[in-house]
Amino acid sequence: MEYDQDKVDQMVLALLHLTSTTDQYGTRAWKGLDWGALDRLHKKGYISDPQSKMPTLVLSEEGARLSKALFEEHFSTKK
Repeated sequence: MEYDQDKVDQMVLALLHLTSTTDQYGTRAWKGLDWGALDRLHKKGYISDPQSKMPTLVLSEEGARLSKALFEEHFSTKK
């Protein structure tokens, strides 16, 4: 099946917001999503390399901002 990888990447980035936490070191999220999408998000500069041995990945400032915005846009019940 062919699909729009950019749309999938946006949804994966939005879903990373569900498992993200922010502290003085930045925003981190669990990396239990599609590896292809995570690799593409890494190449776009939104997340750290998902191939690391760490169970979490780091979202860039732009990645964290966009993750939250996409999550709110697509999943918020407020209109």
